[in-house]
Amino acid sequence: MPRQLFVTTALPYANGNFHIGHIMEYIQADIWVRHQRMMGNAVDFVCADDTHGAPIMIAAEKAGVTPQQFVADIAAGRQPYLDGFHIGFDNWHSTDAPENHELAQQIYCDLRDNPGGSLIESRTIEQFFDPDKGMFLPDRFIKGECPKCHTKDQYGDNCEQCGAVYAPTDLINPYSALSGAKPELRNSVHFFFKLSDPRCVEFLQHWTQDGKLQPEVANKIKEWFTVRTNQDGSTSEGLGDWDISRDAPYFGIEIPDAPGKYFYVWLDAPIGYLASLKNLLTKRGQDYDAYMANPDLEQYHFIGKDIVTFHTLFFPACLHFSGRKTPDNIFVHGFLTVNNGEKMSKSRGTGLDPLKYLSLGMNPEWLRYYLAAKLSARNEDIDFNADDFMARVNSDLIGKYINIASRAAGFITKRFEGKLGEVSEDGAALLHLLRSEAGAIEQLYEAREYAKALRETMLLADKVNAYVDANKPWDLAKKPDQEARLHDVCTVCIKAFRILTCYLKPVLPALATQVEAFLKIEPLSFANISQPMATGHVIGSYQHLMQRVDIKQLEALFEAPEPLETQQEITHPGGEAIAPPISIDDFAKIDLRIARIVDCQAVAGSTKLLQLTLDVGELDDAGQPRLRNVFSGIAGSYQPEQLTGKLTVMVANLAPRKMKFGISEGMVLAASHADEKTQPGIYVLEPFAGAQPGMRVH
Repeated sequence: MPRQLFVTTALPYANGNFHIGHIMEYIQADIWVRHQRMMGNAVDFVCADDTHGAPIMIAAEKAGVTPQQFVADIAAGRQPYLDGFHIGFDNWHSTDAPENHELAQQIYCDLRDNPGGSLIESRTIEQFFDPDKGMFLPDRFIKGECPKCHTKDQYGDNCEQCGAVYAPTDLINPYSALSGAKPELRNSVHFFFKLSDPRCVEFLQHWTQDGKLQPEVANKIKEWFTVRTNQDGSTSEGLGDWDISRDAPYFGIEIPDAPGKYFYVWLDAPIGYLASLKNLLTKRGQDYDAYMANPDLEQYHFIGKDIVTFHTLFFPACLHFSGRKTPDNIFVHGFLTVNNGEKMSKSRGTGLDPLKYLSLGMNPEWLRYYLAAKLSARNEDIDFNADDFMARVNSDLIGKYINIASRAAGFITKRFEGKLGEVSEDGAALLHLLRSEAGAIEQLYEAREYAKALRETMLLADKVNAYVDANKPWDLAKKPDQEARLHDVCTVCIKAFRILTCYLKPVLPALATQVEAFLKIEPLSFANISQPMATGHVIGSYQHLMQRVDIKQLEALFEAPEPLETQQEITHPGGEAIAPPISIDDFAKIDLRIARIVDCQAVAGSTKLLQLTLDVGELDDAGQPRLRNVFSGIAGSYQPEQLTGKLTVMVANLAPRKMKFGISEGMVLAASHADEKTQPGIYVLEPFAGAQPGMRVH
């Protein structure tokens, strides 16, 4: 009976474009899915954008758009990558979709109301709060001096200089990376999933150690049941409970019956797999609950080794104790390095940009083949080496595989009207050998041993090429009395090429489609590989199927961008060069005045602007104070109440500017770093006490 499979890849975080690591994972999963379909199995292959969390919320604020618009803009750029590398997801969804809100909340309620006793517990914890931004700070948005090596500007969870792990409260002179303010320790009620509950421990010990996971993954997980490392570097026995809540403001899914509390992004993100599937089934008119209730349904997830904890502990425990099916397996892969283990860096020219690869006219199936030729069932890192890439693609795909068709097809079409002939005993033996390896190659694909599957396929191609070299069709074509033998040898080559194409089809789907059209055959599958093309079958005209890798393309792919951003940051204060010199007369043209912010209001319809009412010491014709209206793009850094009553500096002689929301009569001065992504924050200038509205700044 055909199998029913539900397959996913890890959800990419919706704060940027795909990188090559995403593409490698998607290719790995796509090959497995295509293999399953060639075996006659039914597969639903889905993914989604991971859209929630503080980083998304803050990035959207800086961009001046809502979080929903921000992630929608990211999602709009996904398809060129997926289409470009022939990655065939059945559905691409979002964790902010209604299905995910519904499922996440229901799973939480089921855990809370577990018949054996609630697995949700509330506790009061102490954490840093940014008084300027009015929000609790995630660890990565707290910076300070490392308590171990005393390197400044280190994150709140670990030091990038010495590698020390610590709690944010251990930092010396901590500050908010969002506003620069000194954070305050405040209490907050958080919700925890009781992973340390004996029921969870017993279930996970069995689920992770019953042979389904890769041995190296299972062995690593085993350590977590006996000892774990805490943030302060100390160790504790057994599994720790999992903080699954965050405080408002937060872009996420609200926790039922807990106003102002949201699910931590890592609770709802894996549930996004189920939500994407539910969305797909709804569009088809299928019942999601009935689908998931099928006892024969198999569920598989492809992920990177950096997110094993969430997928092998939290996710299966949440599913099991909420009464849902748990995954049949989690397939873990390693990382991708470049040119003999070098860490990827765009500035050093060691990054591999997927869209740049495609824009250079490089065949996406070169990359699919090369990555597959290195992937195994283990979670080992693999390396993209430019020289090896060119040699392997040109040797294997062009020199061994494509060469078989190019050496025989012309003779068939020109000498024999495109018709295949009879096959003699030696040719039949070769074809039988090729077909007999189908089972072994099927098993290698099933086990995700792609490198071995391709190695076996290329060994078979070697045998076919040895047959060609032994029979020399180019010589046979010169001898009138060898016409029948020429027809025989070329027919064997074409039939062998069909078999090899079947074995390569999961890796090279677009090329296989071209071959099927050229050979005028039904789509290839492992089920029909034993059904040979009949004598007299007519093939089409041969057109060259694949070009060789050009060294110039590889050189352009790894060419470092200019100018180097990292060098700019090191050279220029504040991330940008000092402006050209001006004279004192030039400076005197700018009238800088002290101004008091009499009032500050949010601007309806804008997430970026604040409306400031300023007193610059001016009087109108009646002798009454004249106030100015100024719009300033600082809403991402300040709440209106933080600015009201403050003194600042403004450009008083700037020509009024008509804007969508009204007239702006000047500009307040503020400081910021040129690189807003790594050093966010806008800081409005504030004079020392004693300065009065109207005073000129000299």
